[in-house]
Amino acid sequence: MSRHIITLIVLPFIMMLTSSCSKEVSFAKDVQPILQNNCAECHVKGKKGQQESGLSLESYAELMKGTKFGPVIVKGSSVSSTLSRLIGHKADKSINMPHDKQRISIDEIELINTWIDQGAKNN
Repeated sequence: MSRHIITLIVLPFIMMLTSSCSKEVSFAKDVQPILQNNCAECHVKGKKGQQESGLSLESYAELMKGTKFGPVIVKGSSVSSTLSRLIGHKADKSINMPHDKQRISIDEIELINTWIDQGAKNN
């Protein structure tokens, strides 16, 4: 088969896969509920996680402010975002999140990472 014919056969499948993966993830509808269910117990004003790290998850603005050590989100790069490493348990055991609860599901982590990779918008 010529390269042109292969391209005509394969291209629609690639486009279909790409379009299904590119659904815009919403902070308000998708990400914030995950953070509320898994992290807000400790990371709101006055709670241990917020007091120790400075990270509050009460709003988009607070999340984007980060910790007293710096931002936890690098817009457009989940690989560079501390939040991704912590919830994915890719950091030191002592700082992986959440500490005292069951880990965030792989699907939820992927959703957060997609949101970050899409620019971590306040949408």
